[in-house]
Amino acid sequence: MRPPDSSAGLCAAPHAAYSRYALWLLMLSCALNFLDRQVVNILAEPIKQEFSLSDTELGILTGLAFAIFHATLTLPMAWLADRGNRVVVIAGSMAAWSLATVFSGLSSGFAQLLAARMLVGIGEAGGIAPAHALIADSVSKRRRATAIAFFSAGIPLGGLLGMALGGLVLDAHGWRTAFIVAGAPGFVLAPLMLLTLRDPKRSGGTAAPAEPPVPFAEALREIVSKKAFLLVAAAGAAMTFVNFGQAAFIASFFFRAHGEALGAMAAVLGTALGTAMGAAALLGLALGLIKGGTGVVGALAGGWMTDRIDGDGYRAYATLPAIAAIVRIPLFTMALLTPDARVAFTLLAAHFLVGGVGGIGGFAAVQGLVRPRVRATAAAVYGLGINLVGLGLGPLAVGLASDAFRTSGLGAVEGLRWALIASSVPMLLVAALNWRARRLIAVESVG
Repeated sequence: MRPPDSSAGLCAAPHAAYSRYALWLLMLSCALNFLDRQVVNILAEPIKQEFSLSDTELGILTGLAFAIFHATLTLPMAWLADRGNRVVVIAGSMAAWSLATVFSGLSSGFAQLLAARMLVGIGEAGGIAPAHALIADSVSKRRRATAIAFFSAGIPLGGLLGMALGGLVLDAHGWRTAFIVAGAPGFVLAPLMLLTLRDPKRSGGTAAPAEPPVPFAEALREIVSKKAFLLVAAAGAAMTFVNFGQAAFIASFFFRAHGEALGAMAAVLGTALGTAMGAAALLGLALGLIKGGTGVVGALAGGWMTDRIDGDGYRAYATLPAIAAIVRIPLFTMALLTPDARVAFTLLAAHFLVGGVGGIGGFAAVQGLVRPRVRATAAAVYGLGINLVGLGLGPLAVGLASDAFRTSGLGAVEGLRWALIASSVPMLLVAALNWRARRLIAVESVG
C-alpha cells in the first residue's frame, strides 16, 4: 500500500488536530519505553552497594539481561504488527513493560531483579518498531525524518525523566520505590492509546485497498538485499554499543569521581530552593536535564536538517550521523578528564546535543529502503542489532573493562574513567559505515 502523501501528519486523519495528538501520544509512549529502560542507570550505584555487585554484574543488569530477551522477541512482535493492529501491539507491550518495572521495585535479591529486567525487555520488544512503521505509513517521505525525529525525541525525554525522577525518588524513598514510580504512568497511557488511536491500515481509514501480508521469509530477503540497510544497521549497532555502554555507567562515574562536589552542589541548590537535596537528586536532575534537554533539541534539529538538506533524497540520513560520530569523541573524552564537575556537565551537554543530531538518520533511512508492508519488520531487524549488540554488549563491555582496569591497579574511579574513554573508539567505525552507506541509500530507497 502506498503511504498517504499528506503533509497533514499522522494516520491520514481528517483533522490536523488528531494527527498532532496521535504523534504526541506515540512520542510519549517512546518516552515511557526509555524511562523504564534507563531508570536503572541512576539507581545502579546503590543497587551495586546493596547487593555487593561487580561492575561486570552491573553491566549484565543494565544491559544484557534486558537486551537478550528484548532482541529475541523484537522480530516476532514486528511480524505480528505487520499483520495486525499496530496500536494494540504498542499499547499491550506498554502495559507489560510497566508491570515488569513495578516488579523490579519489589525485588529482594539480585536474581529477582535480574529476572524483572528480563521481563521489561520482553515487554518493550513491541514498543518501537510498530510505531516507526505506523508513522512511516502516514507521512510523505519529505517529512518522514522530521516525524520520526519528533517520535524519537521521546528517547532523550525518557532519559531525562528516568534520571531526574529516579534521582529524586532515590534520595527520598530508595531505589525500590523509584522503580515503582517509573512503572506507574504506563498503566494510564496504554489504555488511553488503545481507546483513542487507530491504525489507518487496519481500520479502513485510507482510500487504498489493503494488501495481503508479506511472508516473513520474503520480507527478510527484501531487507538483507539492500546493502545500504546492512551498512546503516551495522553503524546503528556500533553507535548504540557506545551509547548504552556510556549511559549505563556515567552516573556511577560521577558518584565515584565527583561525589564530594555533587554533595556540595546539592547543598547549595537545596538551600536556594528551601529544601533538602542529596547528591543523587542533584545528579539525576543534572544528567536528566542535560541529556534530555539537549537530546530532544538535537533530535528535532537533526530531523529538520536531514529533511531540508536532501528533500526527497536520502544521503543526509547517513551524512549527519557520520559527522556527529567524529565530533562526539573529543567532547566525551574531555568531559571525563576534567576535574571540575561543572565543566564535565557542560561538555556532556555538547556531547548529547551532537549525538541527538546524528541519532535519527538510521531510523528514517530504514523506513525508506523497504515497502510499507515490510517496514515494521525492517525496523525490528534494525532494532535487533541496536538492542542485542548495543544494549546487550555495550554495558557489559564497559563493566568488564572497568573491572579489568581496577584489578590492574588503577582502582575503581580511574578504572571506570578509562573504560568509559575507551568506549568511544567504535564511533570511528560508526563514521566509516555511515559514510559508505550515503552512496547507496539514494539508489536503493523505494519511497
